[in-house]
This record gives sequence, C-alpha cells and structure tokens, in this order.
Amino acid sequence: MKGNNYKIVSLYSFFPFQENLILDLRNKLLEIENKNDLSGLLIFASEGINGTICAEKDVIDIVINLLIKYTDTRNLNIKVNFSKKKVFKKLKIKIKKEIVTMGIKGINPSQDNGTYVDSYNWNKLIKNQNTIVIDTRNNYEVSIGTFQNSINPKTRNFSEFPRWVDDNLDSHLENKESTNIAMFCTGGIRCEKATSLLKKKGYKNIYHLQGGILQYLDDIPKEENLFKGECYVFDKRVALNQKLEKGTYSICHACGMPVSIKDQKRKEYKKGIQCHFCIDQFSDDDRKRFEERQKQIDRLKLENQKIYKD
Repeated sequence: MKGNNYKIVSLYSFFPFQENLILDLRNKLLEIENKNDLSGLLIFASEGINGTICAEKDVIDIVINLLIKYTDTRNLNIKVNFSKKKVFKKLKIKIKKEIVTMGIKGINPSQDNGTYVDSYNWNKLIKNQNTIVIDTRNNYEVSIGTFQNSINPKTRNFSEFPRWVDDNLDSHLENKESTNIAMFCTGGIRCEKATSLLKKKGYKNIYHLQGGILQYLDDIPKEENLFKGECYVFDKRVALNQKLEKGTYSICHACGMPVSIKDQKRKEYKKGIQCHFCIDQFSDDDRKRFEERQKQIDRLKLENQKIYKD
C-alpha cells in the first residue's frame, strides 16, 4: 500500500431520503471539501445515495461517519480501493430524481429486491445450467470485460434496460418459473435495482452479485476468477484490471468511449480528436475544436512538468 496516498470508496444505499436532509448533508460535505482535499461524485435522491469519493484516509473516515448518521446506519455497500493519484478533479454533488436512472415508477429496492449472492457463491450460481446471467451495465462497459457466457443487453444507458426486459428476457428463459436469473454490475447498484424491476414484473428466482464486479475481483483469487477483461469505472482511471489497479484503457475525449492500447495504434485514432468509434460522428469544425482543446491540454501538461522540475 506504500505510496497509495488516496483512498477511493464507492458506495450506495437505497433508503427514504428526505429533501431537507439531502440539502443539509450536501452543505456539510461541501464544508468538508472546503477544508480538505476531498473529491468525487455523489448523487442524492429521495431513494438514497450513490457515488464514489476520493481523499486521504482520515478525510474518508470523516465523510463515512457523516454518511452513516444520515443513512440511519443502513448498509452503504462500501467498496475500497487505493491510488497514488486523485481520480477526480473535485467534489461534485448532484441531486436527482433517482440515484441510478431507470425511469420506471413504483420501483423500490429498499423494500423489494432479489436475493444477494456473495462473491464466493457467485461462481456456483452462474455455472449452474439452469441459470442465465445478465450484465446490467452499458454496452461500452461490457465491451472491455464481463463474466463468461453472460448476456449483453447492449444498452446505451440504464434507462434502456426495462425495454430490453420487455422485448427480450422471455426468449432467454427455458422456464419462467424455474430458471435462475443472475444479474451483476460494477458495484451492485444497477443489478439491485434491476432485480426490483423483475420482481415487479412477476419474475422469480432472481439473484444479484453483492458488491458487484469490484467486490468479486477483491474476493476471488485469479485461478478461480470467471470475470474476463477489465472493469470500467467512472473516474480518471477508466478501467481496473484483475488486481483492481489502473488498467490499459483510456478515454477518447471526443466521444467518451474507452479505447485500448491496441485501439490507440489504429490509423483512425488521433489523441483527443477522434477514435475508430467516432470517426463518422463529428464535423470538421468539431474536430478543429477538439484539436485546439488537445493542444491546450498538452501545453498545460508541459508547463506543469516544468514547474515540477524547477
């Protein structure tokens, strides 16, 4: 752990969160940020809390203790990671209608969800021939890593998942009454909400991976690991490898897609301007703007390097 000065905590909790308490917590967190090196992204809604924070350990402890008070000691589903560098520029707090947007009324994971399956029992469940496995993440996340033999709904965002369920799920079920439906996501929040949706629609035998891929990779040794590739994360690291360290992917700053080292060697790739995913998405004027932006970024990096050397 030597040299890993920053503690990164991903968390979420579904619970009834009153508006006055949301505003109060936001203000207290901004006060902490004002006095400390705290960064991250937190989303608050009437259904709970979701997000990731990054800071030194003592600051993280202060924030977690504060969150516990506001969530009435409910489970925060915490996943911990470490980094030598900050993985966010600053702290952003967003107040939304949902902490993970599905857009379906009457979904309440805090009252009705599927059965949690921990990392150690997950392999047994997904190897069962009577189980179908669904990746509830977005298509670009699935493209860089997933569990073997899992179904990719190819959604662009989570709000498309309910439509996929209506149009496609039954075709994957041999027997609606007895087939196990196992779902997973990055940290557990999307698959938990997905189980609530399926229960509302009358499906049975619904399971979800507790703590998501991040907890699984932390728990399961390499020789037993059934997750292939890297796990996309929503911060500067882009993706984490099997050891939960920064992986090989970076982001195309034109379209936001993850690009591998191999992708960056393709003729279509121009750093900060385009990649093979977005070669036909933007106009020449757009690309000129992207090029100028990249020049400014490169210039700032050089200036910072000179300051550091001096």
